[in-house]
Amino acid sequence: MNKKIAASMIGLSLLLTASAGVYAGANLQEIKAYLNGDLKVKVNGQPVQLNDEQGNAILPITYEGNTYLPVRAVAGALNVAVDYDKETSTVLLGEKAEGVAIKTQRFSDADYSKDKKQTTYANKDYQEVLYNVRDAVRSGSFMLFPDKKYQKLYLQIGAVGADIPKIKIEDSQTKALLKEESVAVKDGMKTIEVDISGVKELFIYFEKMKSDAGYVVPLTTSYYK
Repeated sequence: MNKKIAASMIGLSLLLTASAGVYAGANLQEIKAYLNGDLKVKVNGQPVQLNDEQGNAILPITYEGNTYLPVRAVAGALNVAVDYDKETSTVLLGEKAEGVAIKTQRFSDADYSKDKKQTTYANKDYQEVLYNVRDAVRSGSFMLFPDKKYQKLYLQIGAVGADIPKIKIEDSQTKALLKEESVAVKDGMKTIEVDISGVKELFIYFEKMKSDAGYVVPLTTSYYK
């Protein structure tokens, strides 16, 4: 058997690993296949170990002359977002066709507000926001939890009372800096695009905010893709 595999997602047969609801459908066919312990995988010339969501090593599968790789493991090795839509039994790779509002996903809620005085910015009511304005010079922060399901983050931030000189968006687990931005009051509601492929947790940090000033982050119009 030819054991060489092109390092490309295009034309590669992939097998979805088990996750909640993946076996719920009725269109299943029993097969006899083999775990192939001899097959090695490289990404950009570097050997990689394929692992499941719990970090356990897993093997490729050989069936009728074809090699099948677990899609979650391959997506993780390539830093491509992967998710599963149980309603349509669809594997989702890369950016989603439609944005997923941050409010529908997990986030740190210490600054969460539905107070109309805080949710309204530039005469628009965003209904649900993270709002941080204090009567002291300080930093600010919050966390988002994309859980490796998305390729991009489109984060909206409005400066309240004074310009925000520095905003850092980091991978909370690796401490890698993904984006550094500033937001001025004159910018209005600014949208910041961030590549978050392969990221489980995000740390958003605001440096040296002035007294009686801060930020508002809409949870309804900030979104993942």
